[in-house]
Amino acid sequence: MSRLLFALVLLGFVAACSSTDTRAPSNLENACAILKERPHFKRAFSATQRKWGVPVHVQMAVLYQESKFIGNARTPHKYALGVLPMGRQSSAYGYAQALDGTWDEYKRETRSRGARRDDIRDATDFMGWYMNESRDRNGVSLHDARAQYLNYHEGHTGYARGNYRNKPWLTRIADDVASRSARYQQQLKSCSRIW
Repeated sequence: MSRLLFALVLLGFVAACSSTDTRAPSNLENACAILKERPHFKRAFSATQRKWGVPVHVQMAVLYQESKFIGNARTPHKYALGVLPMGRQSSAYGYAQALDGTWDEYKRETRSRGARRDDIRDATDFMGWYMNESRDRNGVSLHDARAQYLNYHEGHTGYARGNYRNKPWLTRIADDVASRSARYQQQLKSCSRIW
């Protein structure tokens, strides 16, 4: 009986350590509400800001756009003839919607072998790494949510080529990311007591 109890306790501990947020926070429009509901987000955002210099409001605006803060987010399925599933639109997964190849590059360069895309700490660290690459390669400020999002979406080479200029839908989304970032920044100032 004690072995069974030990096994159940161990299983519960492992499940708690590997939990992923599979639902969006209840109020995505308010940065303070998000951080109050998910205190572990606050710790992850703060750690990334300290390590990489990316402001919390920029991180939050990009994560909202990429996954709505859902840890196991995936791209939609592709269908042939409208009904036959043909796999996902891309390998993007997790909070930051990082592609397999880019995630592997991040893990190699940062020596983060055990990093997981469905762990908020790893996802924000990835974003900090990627946004610093955007700054170094393309001269994009870490505070410029719009240009950082365009780098994030198009890749560093695509951004440098200006591919986004032929995608009005994408520039509209980037403008939305910038607006959300500014809104989150103002909200975070008003809830500094939890921040």
